[in-house]
Amino acid sequence: MILWLYNLALLIVVAVASPWWLVRMATTGKYREGIWQRLGMVPQRVRRERDLRPAIWLHAVSVGEVIAISRLVEELEAALPEYRLLISTTTRTGQSIARERFGKERVFYCPLDLPWATALWLRAIRPELLVLAETEFWPNLLSGCFRRGIPVVVVNARISDRSWPRYQRLLRLWKPLLRRMTLALAQSEVDSERLRRLGCGHVVTVGNLKFDIRQTKNSPATTLLQRLSGNLRLVVAGSTLEGEERMLVDAWKRLTAEHSDLAMVLAPRHPERFSAVAGMLASSEVLWRKRSLLDRNSTPIAAGEIVLLDSVGELGSVYSQATVAFVGGSLVAAGGHNPLEPAQFGVPIVMGRHYANFRAIVESLLADDAIRITEAETLSDTLDQFLCGGAAAEELGARGRRVFDRQAGATRQTVEALTALIATSTEKRARE
Repeated sequence: MILWLYNLALLIVVAVASPWWLVRMATTGKYREGIWQRLGMVPQRVRRERDLRPAIWLHAVSVGEVIAISRLVEELEAALPEYRLLISTTTRTGQSIARERFGKERVFYCPLDLPWATALWLRAIRPELLVLAETEFWPNLLSGCFRRGIPVVVVNARISDRSWPRYQRLLRLWKPLLRRMTLALAQSEVDSERLRRLGCGHVVTVGNLKFDIRQTKNSPATTLLQRLSGNLRLVVAGSTLEGEERMLVDAWKRLTAEHSDLAMVLAPRHPERFSAVAGMLASSEVLWRKRSLLDRNSTPIAAGEIVLLDSVGELGSVYSQATVAFVGGSLVAAGGHNPLEPAQFGVPIVMGRHYANFRAIVESLLADDAIRITEAETLSDTLDQFLCGGAAAEELGARGRRVFDRQAGATRQTVEALTALIATSTEKRARE
């Protein structure tokens, strides 16, 4: 009954919102890419008939989740070579990174949670296991798996402070679904408790997969920055959201008045905002240029210059060049982004107070005095402390790297749990 009501509500929303979606697709192209896959059209390259090996379907919403499961995919392939791994995403940026990391042949857009769309995909690829990254719960997709006897596991599971009240309000929808999930591997004890209260019966705390993601090679942007920055010190401001770039530029004017050897790399979180941020920089009376215009023959980066990182997938490596890093989505009420990306390089980290989406990670860094929390009004002063900090700044960065190293191990535990589940399912089918 609850699922029927959900589908009725979904149908009404689709009917009402369709004109808006059509206009957005026509004018911006934002929802155009992958629309047929989202509606249930399965490309031949991922169909079961193309590759007779049993499939494991992993779903990662966007860039952060794709990066989080990268090492998991690699280790699952090594542990289960007789299986093919298929990866879906929801966003266009996630799709781009997934294709780059895993290859286009096995990456696709996740279908919309429409009964016919999810059914077409499940029939076409016939997965033996569905693995969801973090908390991407969709009722029709889950129900389709349960009807077909497909185990469902959520890895790196979390229920953020912001989403927890919404889940509680819809408890009658979620409990009948989540109690049928096979396994939830949670990031923290808080996440585990929340999942149990939502109905998940089998929950294990294994830690955060993101502590196991290490940048092992330089991106092209990193190589260019090494070549062009000379003796300048870099402030890297990553994953910024609307409003934060203006705060950073205001702080930047004060910082460059005090320090003559600085340059900034500014990396907006969403590619569709690159042009808007470029327009803001152009009107701000600061020296700046786009990363997309840099090549090995470019003129060196000047003191006080801002490089707009208008590319996808390069920020993680660029953090390695930072003297200090600001992690965005945190000066505005958006929940923050992942501070582990700079922590792995021993870079001192600054964030705003809005970090609810990464609370467990930030609190582990705070517990070891390995991060600084600031407000917009004190942003320049906080950054200045690190730029003047010398050995104290280096020690704080080193503490962050130790936290990163100490928390590793979630990938190994996740692989062990998934391979054990696959073995149990295989034995069960053999007995039937």
